[in-house]
Amino acid sequence: MSMLNKKSVKDQVIEGKKVLVRCDFNVPMDKEGKITDDIRIRGAMPTVEYLLENKAAVILMSHLGRPKGEAQAKFSLKPVADRISQLLGKEVIFADDDVVIGERTKELAKQLAPGQVLLLQNVRYRKEEEKNEEAFSKELASLADLYVNDAFGTAHRAHASTAGVAKFLPATMGFLIEKEVDFMGKALEAPERPFVAILGGAKVSDKIGVIENLIDKVDVLLIGGGMAYTFLKAMGYEIGTSLLEAEKVDLAKMLIKKAQANHVDLLLPIDTVVAREFKADATYDTVSIESMPKDMMGLDIGKDTISLFTEKIKTAKTVIWNGPMGVFEMPAFAVGTKEVARAMAENDAITIVGGGDSAAAAEQLGFADQMSHISTGGGASLEFLEGKILPGIDVLENK
Repeated sequence: MSMLNKKSVKDQVIEGKKVLVRCDFNVPMDKEGKITDDIRIRGAMPTVEYLLENKAAVILMSHLGRPKGEAQAKFSLKPVADRISQLLGKEVIFADDDVVIGERTKELAKQLAPGQVLLLQNVRYRKEEEKNEEAFSKELASLADLYVNDAFGTAHRAHASTAGVAKFLPATMGFLIEKEVDFMGKALEAPERPFVAILGGAKVSDKIGVIENLIDKVDVLLIGGGMAYTFLKAMGYEIGTSLLEAEKVDLAKMLIKKAQANHVDLLLPIDTVVAREFKADATYDTVSIESMPKDMMGLDIGKDTISLFTEKIKTAKTVIWNGPMGVFEMPAFAVGTKEVARAMAENDAITIVGGGDSAAAAEQLGFADQMSHISTGGGASLEFLEGKILPGIDVLENK
């Protein structure tokens, strides 16, 4: 995979240059337009601070929400500009421009001096952004001397601001993308062993690509969450009213065979927490996988499975986790997810949490700080784990 040998922002001479940086400022906001979680903005600051310290003029760009190619006030990046100003302790000039790159924005960019920061308006105000149209990429590129992509969350999208612009400027990766590539790329290409992957979440279909990519790389594959019941069904177990993708049972059988052929230890739950209905306050019980009642559904891995999984995690030198072990939004069925996260946190191996629900769970359960790496991109992390080439990284210059 060519993503490991890309140039970093540190490989460029940036003093006195105008640097256009694609960040992921797609942050949640309340109805008043106040940012409710600024983790993505904070994540971009090391790259911005590095550029400022090295005497560059910095032009930031991002999307926010889905304005579908037109200017909509509720998707303005103004609150983001204010937040970055607070974090940097300096004024961020905001180009409030409905066409993103109008005359005034071009003028602001032209006058921008080293040490100053300019934030462009939401790139998705332009319909050309998501279509990756060359003319818009060129307009963006015309503002600067260099391009840095630091938006891992959109690296799996070939848009004008993520991939297109790299055709027209020297292009490198920022520190956030570098960290993602470093941890996930190395784990997939040259992991320290034993290498354990833990996969969960509701559906097998969401994780087929990940399983197929990991099945000849890992030593141990632990499967929990809703997707486990399709595998258990494939092995002939009664799964009651648990989540089942009937059309994926044959695929599950094939993957189990493939794991055996590759000498991968594929482990499924040996007991499960069951209830009659999908409700937070449902009466629940733990049963062995051999004695699942026909009228009950599995909503979490049981305590014996937790012991089995944590033992395997403890022996690992590299662990990748993607997807909860149960319905972790309901406290009664969050125990499996919590214990898997705890086992990872207590292991001083390389521990990688692959974005999305798992990242949210690690944050909520208070284990985030003890992980080596928590991926910032949902879809992007998934595609990375599937072994796909991410266009926003692929376009960057090789070392």
